Amino acid sequence: MLIYLVRRILYAIPIALSVGLVCFLLVHIAPGDPINAIVPADAPQDLVEQIRRDYGLDRPLPIQFGVWLGKVATGDLGNSLATGRPVWADLSVAVVNTLRLALTAALIGFVLGCIFGGLAGSFQGTAIDKIAVSLAVTGVSVPHYWLGMVLVILFSVNLNWLPAMGAGPGGSSDWVWDWEHISHLVLPAVTLSVIPMGIVTRTVRGIVAEILNQDFIQTLRGKGLSRSGIFWHVVKNAAPNAIAVIGLQLGYLMGGSILVETVFSWPGTGFLLNSAIFQRDLPVLQGTILVLAMFFVALNLVVDLVQTALDPRIKRA
Repeated sequence: MLIYLVRRILYAIPIALSVGLVCFLLVHIAPGDPINAIVPADAPQDLVEQIRRDYGLDRPLPIQFGVWLGKVATGDLGNSLATGRPVWADLSVAVVNTLRLALTAALIGFVLGCIFGGLAGSFQGTAIDKIAVSLAVTGVSVPHYWLGMVLVILFSVNLNWLPAMGAGPGGSSDWVWDWEHISHLVLPAVTLSVIPMGIVTRTVRGIVAEILNQDFIQTLRGKGLSRSGIFWHVVKNAAPNAIAVIGLQLGYLMGGSILVETVFSWPGTGFLLNSAIFQRDLPVLQGTILVLAMFFVALNLVVDLVQTALDPRIKRA
């Protein structure tokens, strides 16, 4: 296990370099000049050139990449072109907010997906199975942003039950575990949870149906084991694959919540990316994409280790 862990960590180094190179090139080949985000349209040309030199944007791209990579290696993601603040100062707050939202959405999706999938797999071909499969297909098919707007219209505008925007009262991003803050989390978390719910439902349904048809389950039934005992045997055999699926979904939620966070003005990495895109804020774009990519790599490693711990039959070469 230790050798496997060290090997995976070493594999993450070229992945990090590749991701850094890709995100660096993508934001530089996009149309537009990032200097336009921080200087007025009628600014003198000598002032524009001076700012370009101050930010190092007058150097060749390979040199810019080398300088940026050297700073990243020391934990320095640079300063925002739009605000002048260190990228890490804004990014650290945004990552925590997105992680809070993604974990809540993943928990909702995992619990509902396991319930619906378990029922569908246990009662194949029945009305329960058809309803659960229909919910799963609907959850995977519904666009996030559309569902978010529908929930806002229904629960915020018409019923006035839940707030529609922000992460706290008055637009505050400081988090406290009270109802005023949790109520801001409900709608975006439910919106984000529908896709993992659908995927987990379909996955668990297939796993449960396969396990119930295996010989050892028939043997347990023949020995007179109770339904609850058989249930726990099914759970233990289905858990590794279910955890792998929800772990990957958590990574997708961290990186794919930009539209939902924009709809609900949730101050996370998606909202930060959206603002940086419109402002052509290169340091924020590069730093956010790199951190999210490395989070996904680390999450995959954790999922592999948890799978191995839950199921000793899984051997990592």
